[in-house]
Amino acid sequence: MATNATTAETTRAGSLEDLYERTAPGALRLAYFVSGDRELAQDLVQDAFAHVAGRFHHLRRPDAFEAYLRRTIVNLFTSHLRHRRIERAYLEVRRADPGPDHAIADVAERDRMWSALATLPRRQRAAVVLRFYEDLSERETADALGCSTNAVNSLVEHAMAALRERMGTEER
Repeated sequence: MATNATTAETTRAGSLEDLYERTAPGALRLAYFVSGDRELAQDLVQDAFAHVAGRFHHLRRPDAFEAYLRRTIVNLFTSHLRHRRIERAYLEVRRADPGPDHAIADVAERDRMWSALATLPRRQRAAVVLRFYEDLSERETADALGCSTNAVNSLVEHAMAALRERMGTEER
């Protein structure tokens, strides 16, 4: 009985191999014409063949394998385009809103800011760093510095006035 199962698998594998060899060239042409990219076309054909061959016994018309394969290639390419469009939209959003890591993009400006920050008294510098760079709340900053929230507000206010003066910017 094991011999019959092995023979059936070999016959099935042989028929899938023959089916692939017979349909792959036309499928590759279609995928290339649709995508315009040889590597993507090869990926589409392989993925489509795996999808359709995996369901070969469940196809309504097994003799229409090539039609199913063509339709699957087109569907996979459409899905590929949809994913690329979503990725581009995501990248556009990221580019439009660079976030806090890119707040000071100019290296010279950033160095000026760090130099000005270094001139502040230690507690003022710590208050500014905790509040704005570490994004701690007033209460969390006060706990870290061992003082009241009013003291944190005063330290930050004095530090910001000194930084504005050193950086030459006006309060907005």
